[in-house]
Amino acid sequence: MTQQNDLSYGKALEYWADIPATIDGVLGGFGFISDLDIAGSKLFLKSLFSLKDPPASNIALDCGAGIGRITKHLLLPYFQSVDVIEPDEKFLNTITEFVGEERIKLGNLYNVGLQEFKPDKKYDIIWNQWVLGHLTDEDLVSFLKYCRNALTQNGIIVVKENVTSSGELERDDKDSSVTRSLIQFIKIFKIANLKRIKQCKQTNFPNGIYPVYMFALVPNNIEELKSKNHVKLEN
Repeated sequence: MTQQNDLSYGKALEYWADIPATIDGVLGGFGFISDLDIAGSKLFLKSLFSLKDPPASNIALDCGAGIGRITKHLLLPYFQSVDVIEPDEKFLNTITEFVGEERIKLGNLYNVGLQEFKPDKKYDIIWNQWVLGHLTDEDLVSFLKYCRNALTQNGIIVVKENVTSSGELERDDKDSSVTRSLIQFIKIFKIANLKRIKQCKQTNFPNGIYPVYMFALVPNNIEELKSKNHVKLEN
């Protein structure tokens, strides 16, 4: 994995502390793509519910929720309850008001960084979007493993993130984050013992921004069998 010892969680928190609690703020000045983003995510989520063994629609988790944009427009319409994780207290405090009438379906609001979060085993969908670039590779693998173990039967982890066109890791010192390549994401998923069951590229985004990919991930049961049985299985 790549070395990212210079990523600073404290610096990232300082950056977001100065960002206004608005859609334009949490999207880095690209608030105008929010509707297109949600539309693409809805198609992806609906495709997961159409699987032969679909996830349930009881509880979802929104990771790095910001002001609750994804919680409100994507997850709450499909789930009975939605928990959120958001390290910036200012953003977290706006979620209930931003969500509005559907606030009754909000579950736990966790004011913690993803690198410190250890979720309970209760989630049908764990949605990660435009947040994983703040985690080092090591912490990202650890976080994904915790998420893997927090899934209910047929549960799915969704990752929706920017991907570099160069194929290389690209850094942003301003907010202490990185943008990974497709190959790097695939390698991390494998190390976290996760299998991609669906992958697609977000369409209709404007030129000049990073390509955005969506991944649906489930526990790799073949790897679990290898571990349990201590035998070599052919993939």
